[in-house]
Formats: sequence, C-alpha cells, structure tokens
Amino acid sequence: MRDVAANIHFISLENNELKSITSEFMTTFNQLQELNLAGNYLKQLPDAVKTLSHLTTINLARNKFSVFPHELTELTTLERINLEANEIIELDPALLPASLGWKHTDQKYLLRPSPLCPPSSR
Repeated sequence: MRDVAANIHFISLENNELKSITSEFMTTFNQLQELNLAGNYLKQLPDAVKTLSHLTTINLARNKFSVFPHELTELTTLERINLEANEIIELDPALLPASLGWKHTDQKYLLRPSPLCPPSSR
C-alpha cells in the first residue's frame, strides 16, 4: 500500500459526511499535493496534517470549523486554503500568511479566496 500511496498526489473526499479524518490517513498519503475535504462535517484536522510536506492546496469549504486550523500554518508549501462557508467566528489575522493570498471578510466571518489566488482547477 505504501508504494501505491506514494504515487497519489490528489485525493477528493468531498461530500462524504465525514466527521473526522485520521492521523493514519495523513501519514499514509504524505505525498499529497492537493486534498479536497469540502462538504463534510469536519471540525478539526489531526496534528498529522503537518506531515503533508508537499501539500499546495487544501479545500475545507462547507465544513464545521469554528477556528482556523492552526496546523496548516506549519505547511510552508501551501498556496491555497479554502475555508469558505464554515462556522469560523474568530480569526487571528496573524494565522493567515499574506503570501497565501487569502483574506478574512467581515461579513459572516467567512474566508474567501482573493482574486490573486484562484481556486484549483480540480
């Protein structure tokens, strides 16, 4: 399985009613470049998300996050984070690196992509 997982660079688990994702998933698919977890019931990410050292895009839109997943700040390869339509009620602007091209909107406390950072084509 490890040989196969090493060649997988994109996974979409969109709209699967997931309530959690395991650390084992993150460590098994540690070569991921894009991860789509939109449309689930996720409230947090496991600490093991930090092992995704090749991740450039993560889509967490339409989940149940109430705070920005701080584990993502340690992934220096990230270029795109989509947290639109979550339940984020507080956001520390220091957690959002300006280099990602993301901004916090005051209306409904949603994170929306900046025009400088278009969504992934997948």
